[in-house]
Amino acid sequence: MGDILHALPAVTALRQAHPGWVIDWVVEPVWRALLSAEPSGERPVRSPAQPVVDNLHLAPTKAWRRNPLSHRTIGEISDLRKKLKAQTYDAVLDLQGAVRSAVVGRLTGCRRRIGEAEPRERAARWLFTEHVTTHGAHVIEQDVELAEAVAGDVLGFKKPWLPVDAAAEAWCDELLGEEIEDPVVLLNPGAGWGAKRWPADRYAAVAAALADGGFRILVNSGPGEESLAHTIRNQSRGAATPLKCSLAQLIALTRRVALVIAGDTGPLHLACALGRPVVGIYGPTDPTRNGPFGTRSRVLRSPDSRRDHTRHEAPEAGLLTISPQNVLEAAAELLSEENEESLR
Repeated sequence: MGDILHALPAVTALRQAHPGWVIDWVVEPVWRALLSAEPSGERPVRSPAQPVVDNLHLAPTKAWRRNPLSHRTIGEISDLRKKLKAQTYDAVLDLQGAVRSAVVGRLTGCRRRIGEAEPRERAARWLFTEHVTTHGAHVIEQDVELAEAVAGDVLGFKKPWLPVDAAAEAWCDELLGEEIEDPVVLLNPGAGWGAKRWPADRYAAVAAALADGGFRILVNSGPGEESLAHTIRNQSRGAATPLKCSLAQLIALTRRVALVIAGDTGPLHLACALGRPVVGIYGPTDPTRNGPFGTRSRVLRSPDSRRDHTRHEAPEAGLLTISPQNVLEAAAELLSEENEESLR
């Protein structure tokens, strides 16, 4: 999810610079709602439901890795290869820098495959035909530099376009009411692994304090994270409401919230992509590279934290030095800035 959201500003910039180009995207099926609200992922004219790409190609690479030699996997890879080769692409842009994305790029048969000189997974480099040395600190800046290599453009950062799903918007109207009485704060306690996860009881303390201040608190939980949301509800004395929603619904909801509080995880990057204020709670990952970007934000990170992508289960020691009061102070600053901005 984060990789797609980090890549979207670059691809949106390409779309704005070259509205007549055909731009397609290969994506894991679970993340397609970040690119299209259309059921097929294909339509002749771009629309708010699918604003950036022309066609989506679905590649369930995680499922393929679990059963690499099954007839289904081999058949799906073969079908994808045929569809990609039939498009006769002029260029392939690898914005993930992983071996699997580089292999998918190779399936296109395209002779021009552009990737970073130092990709995330170094072995991916050997499947690129052009190597771009990037200089930006943030991954969004690096992706823009890669996109600029396609046609030699100077693109710069552009606010990404995300799809508008009519059914999800209607769901959100019913959830919040068309006239939102209390401003909504969205908490996302989950993370890709435990070392990045600020404790649920601290989110609960934040939720209780914000609810006392007149805010409506919702807690988003992804698959397997339901217990975190219920802990926050229980320990906040019911001040926080757990929320289970689809990705399309999460996009619709995030558009309307006053603030998002989360660690380094996809919903935080979604809030940034939608221009919503965020408080980012960081530990072993480096916010200079993948922190909030393009929106009003506060990042909390201990000076003792060091970059470490080892998937430890226990929260990183520096992360535990961040208190609920630290988060509340950051939230208050952001909300005050938002109020001042709305009065101008």
